[in-house]
Amino acid sequence: MTKDFYSVLKERRSYYGINKEVQVSDERIREIVEFAVKHTPSAFNSQTARLVILTGKSHDQLWDITTETLRKVVGDRDFAGTQQKMDAFKGGYGTVLFFEDEAGVKGLQDQFPSYADNFPIWSNQSSGMHQLVVWAALESEGLGASLQHYNPLIDEEVKKEWNIPSTWKLIAQMPFGNPIAQPGEKEFQPVEDRVKFYN
Repeated sequence: MTKDFYSVLKERRSYYGINKEVQVSDERIREIVEFAVKHTPSAFNSQTARLVILTGKSHDQLWDITTETLRKVVGDRDFAGTQQKMDAFKGGYGTVLFFEDEAGVKGLQDQFPSYADNFPIWSNQSSGMHQLVVWAALESEGLGASLQHYNPLIDEEVKKEWNIPSTWKLIAQMPFGNPIAQPGEKEFQPVEDRVKFYN
């Protein structure tokens, strides 16, 4: 990591202005994602997170699929803003797709029935942690990213296109690339209203 942990978390933002001119190798991007999958915690050490990295033509194709899917939903009547967003995501270098393996979640529900209702919640919490770890690690390499949620609209076509197992549930999409536009100022609610400390 080229930055300290606090700096990475502080500087991690939603970058919507990104391009394909990255200085980070595909091997390094893969290392980041594999590290996140290996070392991010999960309830009962369930390890149900599944991540897919799309670059090159596959990245572009994902956002073409998303664009055409949304066009069918929204129609052409007021698509200019949506098209602009899709073009911005496609303009990036790659996308990380975050899935959770529902077969693993179901297996834990069957094995520990008294916690059955909690396992889908814990699965989503673990996915959120994976998203933050990948996002922060991309930030530490000088890459900009954002988190998107076009599921479940694109789920079936994504599974078909990249031969994704039927038990993998799509949770989020993270387009990333070289940042070319800085995010706006971030507003914070008072920390003292959000954290209580007792001794």
